[in-house]
Amino acid sequence: MKAIIQRAYGGPETLEYTDVPMPVPRADEVLIRVHAASVNAADWLLMHGEPYLVRLAFGLRAPRIAVRGRDAAGVVVAVGSAVRRVAVNDEVYAEVNAGSFAEFTVATEKVVARKPATLTFEQAATVPIAATTALQGLRDAANLQPRDRILVNGASGGVGSFAVQLAKAFGAEVTAVCSTRNAELARGLGADHVIDYTSEDFTAKGRQYEVIFDLIGNRSLSDCRRALTPRGTLVLSSAAGGRLLGPIGRILAASALGVYSRQSLRPLVASASATDLDVIRELIDSAKVAPRIETTYPLSRTADALHHFGEEHTRGKIAISIWDGVTAGPG
Repeated sequence: MKAIIQRAYGGPETLEYTDVPMPVPRADEVLIRVHAASVNAADWLLMHGEPYLVRLAFGLRAPRIAVRGRDAAGVVVAVGSAVRRVAVNDEVYAEVNAGSFAEFTVATEKVVARKPATLTFEQAATVPIAATTALQGLRDAANLQPRDRILVNGASGGVGSFAVQLAKAFGAEVTAVCSTRNAELARGLGADHVIDYTSEDFTAKGRQYEVIFDLIGNRSLSDCRRALTPRGTLVLSSAAGGRLLGPIGRILAASALGVYSRQSLRPLVASASATDLDVIRELIDSAKVAPRIETTYPLSRTADALHHFGEEHTRGKIAISIWDGVTAGPG
């Protein structure tokens, strides 16, 4: 099968479009013919092997798993002997452990869910990581309630675009922080208020929020806390930080400060979940949430897609179409 692999850490130039053996599902796994994938911050960071600390888990000198990609949408073509909830020919979407930038991938049954009926495969592939992160951040970390005032810092990106919509679906009053060119996008997502970070500092406006969902990490913890109500919650979900530790320093500082504060400072580490994908599917099929795709690349140009992601402020998501005309794929 065709796939995008990486033999050494580095930039998009380290990605190869080549032939690799097809994966074989284990007893608790399904084999998915991937129709589409999408680009996430995790793909960018793991491509570079940053922060360096992650190399302890993903490979010290080179990626332990060569095929890149995490989000996938496609059709189940085989199931392991222990699989009960998913069947051959099901249209599904999932956050896989690795390997969605390929014609076929495998995933454990517990992370695979039925694809939203109202979405194309390209649209569905942009959902798993970003929407699950937004859902778990708002529902679990923030315990967002109706009429809460929430500020989303980074509202026009992949996670942010879902966070704005989910917060509105939960009945909150949403303030979106984004650039000038993305203000209309944020309003279209349902934001009640928009702050243009190029001309305003949300931490210096004097307004306070029950929840701040920080997806950028460009303001100090003390500044963010100033914009929180006395018992407000700051959810940290940013990869910002040094090349060695990444966001870990900020997380440790937040944990230490949280001990002495009535405010809650909560780092978010989202996890793949078919149950949460089922929740998101219902919201999508009821037209309460919708993915926003800036552009789509064919599998053979995945390196260009990663370059686009890293060099530009992506609006919403970047999709990868697997069947691109260059390779027809197996019949």
